[in-house]
Amino acid sequence: MAIALLTDFGTQDGFVGVMKGVILSINPGVQIVDISHEVQPFNVLEGALLLKAHYRYFPAGTIFVAVVDPGVGSERKPIALKTGDRFFVGPDNGIFDLIVREFERPPTAVVLENEKLQLPRVNDTFHGRDIFAPSAGYLSRGVPLEEFGSKVEYVQRLNFPGLVREGNKLRGQIVHFDRFGNAVTNIPCGNYPYGEFRGKRLKVVLFFQSGERGSLNLVCGSFGFMEIFVPMGDAREEFGLELGEEVIVWEV
Repeated sequence: MAIALLTDFGTQDGFVGVMKGVILSINPGVQIVDISHEVQPFNVLEGALLLKAHYRYFPAGTIFVAVVDPGVGSERKPIALKTGDRFFVGPDNGIFDLIVREFERPPTAVVLENEKLQLPRVNDTFHGRDIFAPSAGYLSRGVPLEEFGSKVEYVQRLNFPGLVREGNKLRGQIVHFDRFGNAVTNIPCGNYPYGEFRGKRLKVVLFFQSGERGSLNLVCGSFGFMEIFVPMGDAREEFGLELGEEVIVWEV
């Protein structure tokens, strides 16, 4: 059994370490894996993209704890859900939306309200430690999902832009930049003969080094979406790319 952590906490303040301590206090034998703790602070969409990109490479039964939670302590609910053969624990703010969309059947979801399966709280500013980490620990010990709280219908909350289809043309947009300056779009990977950006044609390549140097290119990236990039360069910085800019591809 493994628990995978994804947060915007960074590593400076010990927040991730104390979450691991809580989990290990409940289940000393569980394996804990860090996906990333460098999500841009408060960027729920970035957290959702990272989860979507990586969750499928973990074994069945893995429990994912995702905490990018600008609404901590507010009316947003702490939830746990099961979809496919994996569990997800975190705030009900859309961070699981892109994963849920990949499954035909709706997930089984519960509100985390059983205080016996949580830490005592003196405030509501650190649900990662007090609610999500202990919930993951008890899940890893086999506590059934329904014991954590009442069932709820999962509601999509993330404002993730859709595609516009015009015949064999797909209109999408830039939704994220990775640390290399590559522009991740909302266009799923596919066999596209070419693309268009800012009125100019883009070459579609199979890997980064096959792109044209000094020019923008398109490639199927590790997020599962098409990305605009410059070989050995920072496309965002070099070309002044911005979130929301339109990207077009043609289908075969």
